[in-house]
Amino acid sequence: MASSSSRLSLFTTLLILSCSSFASSISASTDSKVPLALYYETLCPYCSNFIVNYLAKIFGNGLISIVDLDLIPYGNAHVSSDGTITCQHGEYECILNTVEACAIKAWPDLEVHFSFINCVETLVYNHTYLEWETCFAKTGLDSKPVMDCYQNGTGHQLELKYAAITDALEPPHKYVPWVVVNGEPLYDDYMDFEAVVCKAYKGNNRPEVCDESVLKTSKEKNGVSYNTEIGSEMKIEMVV
Repeated sequence: MASSSSRLSLFTTLLILSCSSFASSISASTDSKVPLALYYETLCPYCSNFIVNYLAKIFGNGLISIVDLDLIPYGNAHVSSDGTITCQHGEYECILNTVEACAIKAWPDLEVHFSFINCVETLVYNHTYLEWETCFAKTGLDSKPVMDCYQNGTGHQLELKYAAITDALEPPHKYVPWVVVNGEPLYDDYMDFEAVVCKAYKGNNRPEVCDESVLKTSKEKNGVSYNTEIGSEMKIEMVV
C-alpha cells in the first residue's frame, strides 16, 4: 500500500513539473522577440541618419527588450566573378563595411558592437568619417580584434557572406536602408519601424514606448539610396 502511495506521489510530482515546464515554454514563446534586420552600407547618408537618429533610440527607450536586431553592412555593393567587392560610394565604403562587419564578429554582444557602429556612423553623418579609428578610444574597445579581422582577410569573407545574405532576400532589396521586420520589408516606410515592431510583438512584456503617441506612423516619404548597374559601372541615385 505504501509502495502504491509512493508511486502516486511521484507521478503527481512529475505531472506538476511537466505542466510547469510546458507553461514556461508557452510563456517563452509568447514573449519571443521581434526580428528586426537592417541592410545598409556605411557611407549612405540615409543609412547613417537612420542608425544615429532613429535606431540608436531603441537602446534607451526600452524597445530593444522586445527586438532581435541584426545589422548587415553590405547594401548595394557588387561582387565580381573573382570575388572582388565594389561599393556604391567608393573604396572607403568597402573599408568601413568590412570594419563594421569585423566589429560584429569581434564583439558578438549587440550593445557592444552597436556602440562602435553608432560611433562610426555618427562620424559619417557629420562628414568626418576619416576619423573612424577614434571610435575605439571613444567606446573603450580594443582595436586589435577588428584590425586583425580586417587585415587577415576574415573581414572580406564576412562581406562575401553578407553579400550572399543580401542577394538572397525575398523580395529582393531595392535600395538602402532596407529594414525588415518579422521577415517583411518596410520599403520607404522604414522610419515607422518602431510602430511595426510594437504591432508585431505578441508577448506580455510590452515596453511603455509601444503605448506612446510618438509611435504614430509618418506620412512623409523617407530618403533611400537606389542602386542601378549600367555595364560594369555603378550609377547612384539619391531619392528624397
